[in-house]
Amino acid sequence: MSETPQNESPDSADSPESPDFDAMTRDIAEVPAVEVIVTVAVNLMSAAAVKLGLTEEGDKYKDLDEARKLVHALAGLLDAGATEVSSFHAAPLRDGLKSLQLAFREASLIPDEPGQGPGEKYTGPVFG
Repeated sequence: MSETPQNESPDSADSPESPDFDAMTRDIAEVPAVEVIVTVAVNLMSAAAVKLGLTEEGDKYKDLDEARKLVHALAGLLDAGATEVSSFHAAPLRDGLKSLQLAFREASLIPDEPGQGPGEKYTGPVFG
């Protein structure tokens, strides 16, 4: 009978239920910060688009309250990270943010006052 080290379970890293956190840490350590920021921004954009009903499913997943939160978080991330990412990365992300803000304004039954929409605290008023 073989002994199992105290800090490991018998079926530790080889089991699909238990992720290899050391490998995950090494993997993330190799990713440049700009890539992490851009990836998070794209994920926020995608989630916001779904919640705005802009996907093929349309209104099936539409939830403007959730969309507001996601667009606001995206604007905050882009505002905070603007000096950290190059304009090569930042420009398309800002364009995507503006498109989401305009889509939110269009989808709202009672549009927010200029400067009060999601993320406009960071971007200023958004007009079509």
